[in-house]
Amino acid sequence: MKKVLIVEDNQILAENLARILAGEFQIEIARSAANAVGQVDSNLPDFIILDILLDGHSGFSLLNELQTYSDTSAIPIIICSNLASDLDEESLKSYGVVQIFDKSKMRPRDILQFLKQASL
Repeated sequence: MKKVLIVEDNQILAENLARILAGEFQIEIARSAANAVGQVDSNLPDFIILDILLDGHSGFSLLNELQTYSDTSAIPIIICSNLASDLDEESLKSYGVVQIFDKSKMRPRDILQFLKQASL
């Protein structure tokens, strides 16, 4: 079963995403970028769902950190953020970002559908 790390400081959203994805994927949740680094080091995920606005370090910090190591730079990243309309998807591809979802418009099932269809 593929592993998904959800990096989200909103507990309700994180748990809702985890509940919806749990039937198809092994799920871990990190509430901050710093916690995510530790979890990635101990258990390399197949995908990361990342919020950009996090308590402490931002999601951009995590993207930069992941790119510095060969094993983590290949992890596909799905951004789920209220800043989606302000992000340039093309420039984020070099950080492993494969999809950007706008939190205000998406449903957690949209992410499930994307992950099931992704041939990554």
